[in-house]
Amino acid sequence: MSEDIKSLNFIEHIIEEDLANGLLKDKLRFRFPPEPNGYLHIGHTKAIGISFGLGEKYGAPVNLRFDDTNPAKEEQEYVDAIKRDIAWLGYKWENELYSSDYFDKLYDWAVKMIKDGRAYVDSQTSEAMAEQKGTPTQPGTNSPYRNRSIEENLDLFNRMKAGEFPEGTHVLRAKINMEDPNMLMRDPIMYRILYAHHHRTGDKWCIYPMYDWTHGESDYIEQISHSLCSLEFKPHRKLYNWFRDNVYEYSSDSLPLPPKQREFARLNLSYTIMSKRKLLRLVNEGLVSGWDDPRMPTISGLRRRGYTPNSIKNFIEKVGVAKRENIIDVSLLEFCIREDLNKTANRVMAVLKPLKVVITNYPENKEELLEAENNQEDESAGFRKVPFSREIYIEKEDFKEEANKKFFRLKLGGEVRLKNAYIIRANSVVKDDNGEIMEVHCTYDTDTSKRVKGTLHWVSIKYAITAEIREYDRLFMHESPDGDKEKDFIGFLNPESLKIKTGYLEPSLSRANIGDRFQFQRLGYFVVDKDSKDNRLVFNKTVGLRDSWAKQKPNPQNNNQNKPNQPPQKRSAISLLQQLGKKYTNLPKEKQLKAKAQILNLAKEISYEELEPLFGTAVKKSGTRIATMIVLKELLKKGLSKNDSIDEFIAKALEDKNQLLVSEASEI
Repeated sequence: MSEDIKSLNFIEHIIEEDLANGLLKDKLRFRFPPEPNGYLHIGHTKAIGISFGLGEKYGAPVNLRFDDTNPAKEEQEYVDAIKRDIAWLGYKWENELYSSDYFDKLYDWAVKMIKDGRAYVDSQTSEAMAEQKGTPTQPGTNSPYRNRSIEENLDLFNRMKAGEFPEGTHVLRAKINMEDPNMLMRDPIMYRILYAHHHRTGDKWCIYPMYDWTHGESDYIEQISHSLCSLEFKPHRKLYNWFRDNVYEYSSDSLPLPPKQREFARLNLSYTIMSKRKLLRLVNEGLVSGWDDPRMPTISGLRRRGYTPNSIKNFIEKVGVAKRENIIDVSLLEFCIREDLNKTANRVMAVLKPLKVVITNYPENKEELLEAENNQEDESAGFRKVPFSREIYIEKEDFKEEANKKFFRLKLGGEVRLKNAYIIRANSVVKDDNGEIMEVHCTYDTDTSKRVKGTLHWVSIKYAITAEIREYDRLFMHESPDGDKEKDFIGFLNPESLKIKTGYLEPSLSRANIGDRFQFQRLGYFVVDKDSKDNRLVFNKTVGLRDSWAKQKPNPQNNNQNKPNQPPQKRSAISLLQQLGKKYTNLPKEKQLKAKAQILNLAKEISYEELEPLFGTAVKKSGTRIATMIVLKELLKKGLSKNDSIDEFIAKALEDKNQLLVSEASEI
């Protein structure tokens, strides 16, 4: 086997095999199909890199298609942000397309399927349909409306489209097999009635196609050769192929290429949330400043943090394309931005915790412009002039009155080199009434050839400019913040993820523009933020010069220790629910009734999105599952529609040994 073949990832192997079996290279076509219901995050960059990377490798077009089938959650703001992020990464799409472009075509195909007896209108409630769907181990049962006449189905579907019925009264379902072991094949819904304004089609439609019906058919219309998606869509492949094969019968003359779905492992990153729903919660609850907050894993947030397209592409390349899910350490992403900025960012001097140094033997009225190299990694970066004067700032932590031999910075009686300047010796200090050092008095030596171990950065007090410095750290203190089913991910927020300081910078930075990146020598990499004004620069810390997180590894359970007089934070409703659930089955009858009343009260504050992760609670934790079932029952009463996850959770509960759980599930 040649080295070229060995180096191919498994998707490229599939493509090469298809080409060898007769697929023409000019028929290769790929797409990136985001839903415009949020901003893109670092996890999406893998899918972006794969699709656009294949386009570049094979010289094939790549479409940007927005799967906009849910107008209740989609907005033009998200469309604009997605386009902006992909363009910033440096990728160019062939066509900008929307699934809504195909609503008429999808409707026409659905009518054909009704006429061929492959689809029918079901008029049951969502609860009834869910009950009939069965479980992963039990087959489903047919709808009483499954054998409606073609004429009646056509009439009802046309009237659904005309807006004659309320939401929830009818759906169009594919007629496949209610006993199929893959539950997605048990007569899936193709259309539902939804009176919502669409960001592109306005109020033209009041029925909207479901994702599984829309996605594959959009691929087919665009003649996508390889439909690439993440592993959670692998169970959908059978349905994808079923829909594809049916519409292929209707349009094979004009659309000769049926697409092929293949799946890859999505990108999971430690200390990071990848759910758009949970990221939206951070935004809506004001826990971050917005989708582009530099602590967010969104592409917009990373860009504002100072990350470069090249660093993100290098990161994706290092991660590679895999078939198995795994968690990538966020330190690899940080390594990639350090590696990139080390080559490209100019070095400057800034002091964030200033300590005044007076060079007593330097003439009071004397000033110099000293030459400083911009970037030793880039010969073309050149040099700049830095003003030097009698009074300068150094970092407070760079001086100690007394220190051992391993302290190579400034101490009384010791010498250090000032970067790009002279060697100074500390002779005395000036303290305030509290004994805190306010000034260090030094003398300088013009003989810079002497060997000294320490080198400090500094700025001239007279010429220093002030700037707001935002030091960002990881947003979460837990390696897998949404991996603990017993605790709300909000509880793992890092209270020290943002520190705001005043920095004193060399004057060359007064000419910096928004988006310019620099290495503050010995401190880290920083970028000029969009909040900057003409008279007040704002810098965001991108990353430190080395990985200091591994040394800290804070214990999430102890992040509030050593913080006296801190007011207790109000626990979330979902957290209180879990607490009640843990002891529910051990309570006497009277206290159980009291706990149930508390759970019912908490249900008013709990959303389905918060509750759904508890469906996977271990079998032995019956109390938590009972509490979850009680809340679910309330949400269903308020109009929550059932889905496969709900059906499966209820079905498992009905088979449980705990009779309290069975009783609660039976009432739904």
